Amino acid sequence: MKKYLALVLVLVLTVSLFAGCSAPKKEEAKQVKLGVILLHSENSTYDMNFINGVMEAKKNLGLSDDQVILVRDIPESQECTDAALDLVDEGCNIIFANSFGHETYLLEAAKKHPEVQFCHATGTMAHTANLSNFHNAFAAIYEGRYLAGVAAGMKLNEIKEAGNLKGEVPLMGYVGAFTYAEVISGYTSFYLGAKSVCPDVKMKVQFTGSWYDEKEEKSAAESLIAAGADLISQHADSMGAPTACENANIPNVSYNGSTVDSCPNTFIVASRINWAPYFEYIVNQTKNGEKIATDWTGTIATGSVVLTDVNTKAAAEGTVEALEALKKEFTAGTKHVFDTATEGFITVGGEALTTYMADVDTDPDYKADTEAVADGYFHESEKRSAPYFDVKIDGIELVNTAF
Repeated sequence: MKKYLALVLVLVLTVSLFAGCSAPKKEEAKQVKLGVILLHSENSTYDMNFINGVMEAKKNLGLSDDQVILVRDIPESQECTDAALDLVDEGCNIIFANSFGHETYLLEAAKKHPEVQFCHATGTMAHTANLSNFHNAFAAIYEGRYLAGVAAGMKLNEIKEAGNLKGEVPLMGYVGAFTYAEVISGYTSFYLGAKSVCPDVKMKVQFTGSWYDEKEEKSAAESLIAAGADLISQHADSMGAPTACENANIPNVSYNGSTVDSCPNTFIVASRINWAPYFEYIVNQTKNGEKIATDWTGTIATGSVVLTDVNTKAAAEGTVEALEALKKEFTAGTKHVFDTATEGFITVGGEALTTYMADVDTDPDYKADTEAVADGYFHESEKRSAPYFDVKIDGIELVNTAF
């Protein structure tokens, strides 16, 4: 019996020894330090939206104060590279920049530090740069803008039925920043949302040449109102346009956050990208030693495309219910913003849009390289995360194109 017990003990020890050799301890999760480069500060609704996303992710992930560094007011210049390198020196192993013009400068820093993950919002170069530590991210905000456009179209129908249109047909004004694909995709999706419920709507777009210029944005909105606009929206980052609307009692669809406190009589709704899911994603991937997607596109389903609460004081009756129903269609994948199958919905020069070569692979000559229309719709943000819809469709007049 003693010999048997001794043999069992030897076997147990042997199995334990080999088990220890074949299954090494799992490596502890990597400590993460996130650095965020911002174009402006809290005064910009665009940058404040990123700050809110960082803070939400920080709370959800239980990160400490010293694990997150925000660097504000970094222009689209060599200062971005310098800021990124400073963040590396401060121990950051993930660095994120939030403006389109930051990209080339962030890419320069990424080449110098392959051990650090560099992530960039709205950029176009990651899928052709072939760097394992450089990544682009955006969201299907065109879905959110379409929803906001539906709210605008419903309001225009209400104004029309009351006999209060300024002209013969409903007219929207839109304050844009630049004539980039991102802005074109945004104002077109907004227009299409309005057109889906208000078929005779037209739109005028006035560009400011800046992402944040309160004076110019207010002036552009005032000019559009003077030209007969019944409603104003924007792809710009200040309170300029909403203030002009409140002063003139013109309905307004804002962007990147609610303006209801300052504009209680005219604000209807706003769409925005919720960046918290992406910040949580890149932190978790880095912590677990897993690859970050080269191009990442958030959606309504991921909680990355959201709307503010509808201001029922200014919105048309039934707006909340209509938007909720559409959200379900987008989540299910049964609704497409850039619908080319529905006759007369998207036309260029009176002709249906049946084919379009988009500039997806960025090059100095902006050469079109990818067919984007298939299966009855334009496949926005599927070939890369940043928008590439830059089609000039019927129904939209560009007041100026200098930017």
